[in-house]
Amino acid sequence: MEGVSSLDEPLKKLLGGATAKVMAEHLDLHTVGDLLHHYPRRYEERGKLTALTDLPLDEHVTVVAQVADARILTFNNGRGKRLEVTLTDGSGRLQLVFFGHGVHKPHKELLPGRQAMFAGKVSVFNRKMQLAHPTYQLLDASDADEASEAVDAFAGRLLPIYPACKQLDSWRIAKAVDAVLPSARDAVDPLPASLREGRGFTPLPEALLKVHRPQTRADVEDAKARLKWDEAFVLQVALARRRYADTQLPAAARRRVADGLLDAFDAKLPFTLTEGQEKVSKEIFDDLATEHPMHRLLQGEVGSGKTMVALRAMLAVVDAGGQAAMLAPTEVLAQQHHRSITEMMGELAEGGMLGGSDRGTKVVLLTGSMGAAARRQALLDLVTGEAGIVIGTHALIEDKVRFHDLGLVVVDEQHRFGVEQRDALRSKGKQPPHLLVMTATPIPRTVAMTVFGDLETSVLDQLPAGRSPIASHVVPAKDKPHFLARAWERVAEEVENGHQAYVVCPRIGDDAEEAEGQGGKKAKAKKAAPEEDGEKRPPLAVLEIADELRRGALAGLTVEVLHGRMHPDEKDDVMRRFAAGDVDVLVATTVIEVGVNVPNATAMVIMDADRFGVSQLHQLRGRVGRGSAPGLCLLVSEAHEASPARARLSAVAATLDGFELSRIDLEQRREGDVLGQAQSGVRSSLRMLTVIDDEEVIAAAREEAVAIVAADPELERLPELRTVLAALLDKEREEYLDKG
Repeated sequence: MEGVSSLDEPLKKLLGGATAKVMAEHLDLHTVGDLLHHYPRRYEERGKLTALTDLPLDEHVTVVAQVADARILTFNNGRGKRLEVTLTDGSGRLQLVFFGHGVHKPHKELLPGRQAMFAGKVSVFNRKMQLAHPTYQLLDASDADEASEAVDAFAGRLLPIYPACKQLDSWRIAKAVDAVLPSARDAVDPLPASLREGRGFTPLPEALLKVHRPQTRADVEDAKARLKWDEAFVLQVALARRRYADTQLPAAARRRVADGLLDAFDAKLPFTLTEGQEKVSKEIFDDLATEHPMHRLLQGEVGSGKTMVALRAMLAVVDAGGQAAMLAPTEVLAQQHHRSITEMMGELAEGGMLGGSDRGTKVVLLTGSMGAAARRQALLDLVTGEAGIVIGTHALIEDKVRFHDLGLVVVDEQHRFGVEQRDALRSKGKQPPHLLVMTATPIPRTVAMTVFGDLETSVLDQLPAGRSPIASHVVPAKDKPHFLARAWERVAEEVENGHQAYVVCPRIGDDAEEAEGQGGKKAKAKKAAPEEDGEKRPPLAVLEIADELRRGALAGLTVEVLHGRMHPDEKDDVMRRFAAGDVDVLVATTVIEVGVNVPNATAMVIMDADRFGVSQLHQLRGRVGRGSAPGLCLLVSEAHEASPARARLSAVAATLDGFELSRIDLEQRREGDVLGQAQSGVRSSLRMLTVIDDEEVIAAAREEAVAIVAADPELERLPELRTVLAALLDKEREEYLDKG
């Protein structure tokens, strides 16, 4: 196929080595095709200025603005020089600063009234927004050749602003795009002709031309509509093929048996299942009864009773003669699941033991830190089939672990669970086992369709009776220090009333972490100029905060620490004592984020809350209010009131609905990391599609994809679509989709 090759050309052939190297290293662009699919983030109109008031902090931005004034100031008794330039857009102002030897050229060029494009990182200094050492390109007529070249390059009225990096400004990327744009006519069109004509889409080469060099806003809309469809459609075809392939795999059907373990378990439940739990259980039992592997995602809010649904599925499989394995992301969580499952099952978890039920089975725990003897016994129980249920960390996947007949794998908190691991576990069954993936991170429907598109989805959205409301408040520690003092008083009051509290910090604060995390940065740190001192302090640390609290605000209370680098026995001991009520306040890292269940804990203070993501904050907050007393969550932050970080915290404080928060989270982060590193194959293929705004596109593309794959699973009649799919799903990406 002639056409494909010109888009596969390496960039260094057309652009020269230095530019190609920066593009590869910083923007992950390697071929002509990659650059053609690096679309502008937005478009500025020539002569129209960017709104300076709503620039995002800490982001690399490109703005078109006018110089209002410029002056050189000295400091250090005249030894240091800095140039301050004020930009205006008619409504807001933005300060630029240049230091040292870097002041002469901009001082000559950035004269009042001049218009230019500026690129740099937005920071706040002395409560003013500023760009330090920005790069710039003059846009108005001047004798500089470069400026007139810039004007010619963007002869159209719309200036494309590209996602850029510190090493390569938007306008340099635009120049590179000009060099590769002629290759757009070789682009292979993945859409079947009937679909393209039926929906009235622009041909692909024309869409690429319009997205990079639009003459009008209508051109941009036209191109976007087409390019979004391609992304959604190609991805949904890949996922539809995965699901189709899965239906071709064999699996042992595990049909529900009457009067077995499951019925005995249900009979002794002290409460009735919620309607949602009944409905989801039925979906799962129906899947388990078929002869190809179940692949189901179970989404449920923190505390919606997912573990109960998963346990009943495991019992049904044991009844049908198989074994079930539950995988947890951390040892603390595996131990906790083991504890709560054996407690829920009572004598049914003691099969073969004295006093155990004759219908019971063994429930074993398998983690990396177990003693050799206990481990040997657990392995033996698995291989003989004595243990029907095993709960563990990824230690379950080691080569040494053999099952008698693995029928079901339950993965808790999938997004922490690596790609290879899910596969390794699959190979442990005589045939592929059924798979149930659980997550407490609410995922909007479209993201589920995209990221977990190879799984069928079930949602538990009712909370069981008896969960209490949680009040959440933002504590602005910098602006109002007395609010923080009041927060500690509230914690002390909760403890006085017989309850317990968590304090969460982003960092541990031990030397090992310092050495790893700041690998020698301290030694190399150069002496900053006074203006550059706005360096963020390191995040607050567990060990330091625990010390401060013991000595100060919470003196006299039992304050203990919990973090990932403690010895597992030590962690377990602290968790047991906290669960037993012997510890008043637990100062921890996010190891408590998932699954820790202490109903008596009613308050949580999250330090440096702006350093956590929205869904993480929601997960953490779910640790309180698990009993009958109402919960309290205080989000402590030094973030500037107008910053996006504070807006995020206010959103979390305002709602307890995880699905609502996941939408807010997506809107704020856009797709940056929602598709996660492990989804890199998928993520790098989504450039135009925004999972949050394009629900209709994704749903429609999924429908078309399913129909096409059902009619022609190998896509024999659609060679162009096959070519494009092969490019998207080179081997590695196919595997990401497969296991992701």
